[in-house]
Amino acid sequence: MNILETWDLPGGKVIEIVRGDLTAETTDAIVNAANEHLRHGGGVAGAIVRKGGREIQAESDAIGHVPTGSAAVTGAGSLPARYVIHAVGPVWRGGGHDEETLLESAVRSALEKAAELGLASVALPAVSSGIFGFPRERCAEIILRTVHAYLTGRESSLRIVRCTNIDDETAGTFRDVCRRLQAE
Repeated sequence: MNILETWDLPGGKVIEIVRGDLTAETTDAIVNAANEHLRHGGGVAGAIVRKGGREIQAESDAIGHVPTGSAAVTGAGSLPARYVIHAVGPVWRGGGHDEETLLESAVRSALEKAAELGLASVALPAVSSGIFGFPRERCAEIILRTVHAYLTGRESSLRIVRCTNIDDETAGTFRDVCRRLQAE
């Protein structure tokens, strides 16, 4: 894990930008960039099941359908985290189909699930920016603004939110957007 940027917030809360393997995070929960049917075959979802075990897929199958913009929780199998929060972000269809609102909703839903469980820390990837095609910089801005608003806008058990991405380009985009938002 390589922390690229830290955004200290009131009340001892913090947003961290990390280049690293989400499946190796020791936060209380990790967020999976999921599809509506919770079929975890490729991308981040596939890596989570490969490293955490088939029980994550089995629990997801029992949940069934999760609408875009919302989230569901399973155990984390053999991953270091205790939970996997499956956030269903939108597929990018050019920007005219409420994609930005749906991404914000998916991230907020994931944070709400973490708080409902009384968790102190969560790590999340660039939801929707991989195979779902959401533009990376806009994704980073929406996720960071949503996390910031959540952590500063209410009392919550959450203290640390890590934006963890394995590739240099995505992690660098999150770092740059985080720096820009802090300067505003």
